Amino acid sequence: MRNIFSLVTIKHLALLLIITLSSCKSTQQINQQNIDDAITKNAVQLLEDKRFHSVSIAVLKDGKSTIKHFGELTIGKGNKPNDSTLYELASVTKTFTGYMAAKAVLDKKINLDDDIRSYLNEDYPNLEFEGEPIRIKHLITHTSGFPNFPPKAENKEAFFEGLKLIKIESKSGEVYSYSNTAPEITAYILEKVYQKPYEELVDEFILKPNKMNQTTFTLNENDKKRLVKGYNDQNELMPNFTRTLWGGIAGLHSTPSDLVKYMKLQLDKSNSIVTESHQKLHKEGSDFWESYHWYIIEEDDKLIYRHHGGIYGMQNWFVIYPKQNMGISIFTNTSFNETGEILEKVVDNLYEEMMK
Repeated sequence: MRNIFSLVTIKHLALLLIITLSSCKSTQQINQQNIDDAITKNAVQLLEDKRFHSVSIAVLKDGKSTIKHFGELTIGKGNKPNDSTLYELASVTKTFTGYMAAKAVLDKKINLDDDIRSYLNEDYPNLEFEGEPIRIKHLITHTSGFPNFPPKAENKEAFFEGLKLIKIESKSGEVYSYSNTAPEITAYILEKVYQKPYEELVDEFILKPNKMNQTTFTLNENDKKRLVKGYNDQNELMPNFTRTLWGGIAGLHSTPSDLVKYMKLQLDKSNSIVTESHQKLHKEGSDFWESYHWYIIEEDDKLIYRHHGGIYGMQNWFVIYPKQNMGISIFTNTSFNETGEILEKVVDNLYEEMMK
């Protein structure tokens, strides 16, 4: 009787295992179908707005990537983007600056509480408020008090001359005010402490280790042919960005497939630099923080790291969901005032529909 009972039990267990495995496989297929359907649905809806001409969406979920492209890069040409299409990252470049700053902190090259003037070549007595200096942590959280755009940006020498014209109106670290001046100072400081050009630092410590072979500051002739030429909302062709400074604020170019690799890096919980770069450094409201050039939102079961990038003829959102082991990147070859807000809603819709 004992042998018969064991045989029956084994058969039932085997049957149960088969059913369980089949169920898991079916669930995986449904999840992938959710991703495909959500991307297609939202891309098609976006392109119904005739101000938009193309969209590229990349999703990484549990290590598996899905990249889809829609529309046309050149009005009337029907030339759909692809995995090798080169986009300007614009301000998403700042997250690379944040990563490098986090590395410098861990390498003990800099300290977040350092007075930034200790790294500059002149005294700059104007870069303080009532005796309180601007510190490195203020540069990377947009709380330095620096103006949005540098007074002078035609070259690096002019940039430092322009710093002398700045007046800090309040104590740094207290008021958030988005600045494209501060990240360039961060990039300069990183260049100084590592004794290497900033472009080389990004290549050595981010791009090469993660095999991001299609991400670059400087374009060769082939890159220039793949680079997107975008439009404003009047369908006028817009110029590409020309970098004159270090590249702390913008200047990187990349492809959807390379940004999937960047998602994998940002989801790597074993990477101490990533962990440091995601530290909450300045609180803004009840569920919103600034980190090393990441905006962090924490609400209910969602933890979100995100950054928007906008330039003359294209915009993008790059979003990481660490609890869901997921990332989303979206690009369009259009740029106007409401583009960022519209793309943000697309990303939110994608998340909700994929997680159903």
